Order: sequence, then C-alpha cells, then structure tokens
Amino acid sequence: MRPSLHRRITAPIAFAAIAGLALAGCSGGPGATTADSGAKGDGVVTVYGTIADTEAQLLEESWAGWEKDNNIDIQYESSKEFESQISIRAQGGNAPDIAIFPQPGLMKDLASRGFLKAAPDAVAANVDKNWSADWKAYGTSDGTLYGAPLMASVKGFVWYSPAKFKEWGVEVPTTWDELLAVTKTIQEKTGKAPWCAGFGSGDATGWPGTDWVEDLVLRQAGAETYDKWVANEIPFTDPAIKSAFDSLGEILLNPAYVNAGFGDVKSINSTPFGDVATPVSDSSCALTHQASFFDGFITDAGGTVGPDADVWAFITPSVKAGGQAVTGGGEIVGAFSDDADTQKVLEYLSSADWANSRVKLGGVISANKGLDPASASSPILQEAIKTLQDPDTTFRFDASDLMPGAVGSGTFWKGMVAWINGTSTDEVLTSIEAGWPSN
Repeated sequence: MRPSLHRRITAPIAFAAIAGLALAGCSGGPGATTADSGAKGDGVVTVYGTIADTEAQLLEESWAGWEKDNNIDIQYESSKEFESQISIRAQGGNAPDIAIFPQPGLMKDLASRGFLKAAPDAVAANVDKNWSADWKAYGTSDGTLYGAPLMASVKGFVWYSPAKFKEWGVEVPTTWDELLAVTKTIQEKTGKAPWCAGFGSGDATGWPGTDWVEDLVLRQAGAETYDKWVANEIPFTDPAIKSAFDSLGEILLNPAYVNAGFGDVKSINSTPFGDVATPVSDSSCALTHQASFFDGFITDAGGTVGPDADVWAFITPSVKAGGQAVTGGGEIVGAFSDDADTQKVLEYLSSADWANSRVKLGGVISANKGLDPASASSPILQEAIKTLQDPDTTFRFDASDLMPGAVGSGTFWKGMVAWINGTSTDEVLTSIEAGWPSN
C-alpha cells in the first residue's frame, strides 16, 4: 500500500485521536520547554510513524550511513494505529523522540496542547531554505514552527497515451474547457467512453472522488476560497463548491464519457481504483485521474511511463491557461524530545542530503528545494518534483486530510459515493456539511 493511500485509510482514527485529546483537556505535558533542551543524548533516537513494510525498510536505509557517521542509533517503529496511539503515548508520558505525522492537523493539535517541542533553530533554517511558505505553514501552529516537511505526493495527474493522442489528433489541454473538448473529440472518434474511474477502496471507497473535487475547487475558486472551505468558513453548500461538483459532473456523470471497460456511471463505485491501471496501460481507456503514485500501478500492469512511453500524464488544467495550482499530501516531522541527539536527527531529516538519499532509493518524492529531480526513480516523479519546486506553484494539502475525520474521511467519502449513485448535488452537499463537528 502506498503512503498516500495509508493516510486516507487511517484518517478516521486521526479524528478520534484529536477528539480524545480535546476531552483530556490537558495542558503542558511532555512538550513543555525544559532545562534538558540540547542536553547530551544517550545515542538512541526513537522515531514513530505510519510508514510500513518495504517503504519502512527504505526509510531506514536512507539514514543508515548518517547513523554510522554520527554514532546515533535511529530506531524506527511503524503502526497502523499511529493516529490514536501517538496521542495516548503522549498523554501517558511514553512518547517517541520523533513522530512522522501524516496529517498536519494531528501534529498541530498535539503542539497546541504542549506536547511537542518547537523546532530547533537549525531545523527552522532548513525549512526556510528548503520549503515554500505553504509547506512551512503545515508545520506551524500559533506562529511557532514545530515540524519540518518530509516526503510529498502530487495529486491531480491525468494519465493518457501519447501515441493515441497523436492518432486522434488531440493535444494536451491547457484549460478545463480544452480538457472537455479533448474528451468530446476522443468520444466522437472512437465511439467509446474516454474516461475510466474507480472509487473502490474497501472502507475508504469514495476517496478518489474527493481528490477530483479538491483539484477543481483550488483551480476554479482559488487558494483563498480553498483555505476557507477547509476551515469550514464557507460550507460545502457554498456556490464555489457546488460549481466544482457541477464541473466534475460533466465528466463523471456523463454515461457517454465514463466508465471505459467497466460499465456505466455507477460502476465507478464498484471499480477498485488500482484496477484502472490495466486499461490505461493498454490504451483501452483514454484518460484517468490519479496521483503521482499511480505510475507504480501502471508499471505493475505491464505499462511504461514517460513522455514517449505507453503512458504519460499532465496536471489537471485550471480554468485559465498558465495556472499552476496543485493539491497533494505529505508528512510533517515533529519531536517530543529536544536533547542534542534528537536535534541532530531532526536537522538531518529536514536537509537536502536526506531528501536526495531517500528519493534515490525510489518510489517517493519530496518538496525539498534542494532535492535534485534526477534523484527520482521515474520520469513522472521527476516532473512532480519540478512542479513542487517551481516558485510559481500554489500548493495546497489534500483538503480531506485537513478536515476533521468525520467529514474528510466520513461524510465527504460517503457523499461522493452517493453522488455517483445518482443522489442530487444539493442533497449530497447538505449531507457532507452535516458531518462537521458542532465545536
């Protein structure tokens, strides 16, 4: 399972964890500044996160050389219950030295309750040097930087066959209207639905639809509206959000445009999102929408990814040509300890040296400006890095990962499923909004 997927599936637990902390109403705690700040460590630094299996092995490999050179043993522990357990461990005085948070909201909640240490000066300097203001904000709470970004993903890619585009006489669109025009042309020339989509993901069914909506809200309404939406300063029933649904409906609710090779519109819900990789790789499906990690699924399906390969991708275009706004995900590294060893590890993880070390091992990217795109293992990941490093890019974290779990991975997911099944947009938006906690 890829990191972005794991974050989505565990998101409901994150809300439960935050709610538990709110009920606890604690103040101060393990994160309070102490006289031990910068004190000599014991040569061991514990790290806790959700990254598991092969990716956990690669994570440990990424810092193995640094550990030896600095005589510090980094002991990593992963858990599928991270979002609930990190709160329990913090309150019980058994927190790890460092935690890798997949949701900024959970990190900020722990910081606001005094559990996390403010980022050391060396980390703050690395963040200012290596990340955009948008990324820095995700590690900041009440004006204090607590965490540095780690890895990242770029959402909103549209995957297609360059050879087929040439055969059909269409070019990569630069605006949303051009994307609709390309869709119409392909449908007319082939007589088949151009798009395939899969929202199926077990208990998390519906999340690929939230990615679509988030892309369109950001591209159509802009970053300010997106931020207000995430904070519920404007509701799901706002015209800007409805407009995003209506635009998406021009593709996903049109039986002439979906669901290539799988069935009718409703088959989107029953189609596992990963199954879409096979028809995309063999060109029986002309277009699909998925994040940068999808190149792994394409490769597993027997396809090759690249500008002149079987499959390539472009970012979902904005309303106007030239827009460079993307959504994505990532992790934030925060600390419950501030001894000298922990500070050294934090500094290394926030450095370009670590980013290049991990990305060279394959499968992931980072928004670190010091990362060499050539370090990435595939052309699409290299493109994703360039997008994140572009100073003209407006980046926003996945909205559903920032919203309370009751909404982001609750009513929002369920609402997408209901919408595909035929429930009216107005009714769906009202039901999603009803999931927001009352306080």
